[in-house]
Amino acid sequence: MTMGLCFDSVAQAATSTQDGKAIFDKNCSVCHSVMPPPKNAPPITPLASRYHQRFKTKKDGVNYLVAYLKSPNKDKAIDPQAITRFGLMPALVLPDAELRTVAEWVWDQYNPNMGMGRGMGMGRGQGMNQ
Repeated sequence: MTMGLCFDSVAQAATSTQDGKAIFDKNCSVCHSVMPPPKNAPPITPLASRYHQRFKTKKDGVNYLVAYLKSPNKDKAIDPQAITRFGLMPALVLPDAELRTVAEWVWDQYNPNMGMGRGMGMGRGQGMNQ
């Protein structure tokens, strides 16, 4: 029984990751790339780094992102420079379960080898398109 639960949990996590990617592809990828360079909004991997910088737990980071996706607000932006560069994103009108799934997927895109969310300008506003 324990073995079955373990496999079920792994399968559920894999399905959730794929579902998050599918939600991203359908609703977010028009503006966001996963990796730099950016499209019309900041890439996901550096944003995930920002969330990992600011929040100690996945739960806290995901909750914050879900609230932001429902009602983007300049004062609540995890990266104020992104708002200056790209503008404020529109609210995502998706069911709560989908918002949570895509927010969990975004959190999981963190790559510690990418640094802490700074582009080629090293946080001085001197990136490629500046």
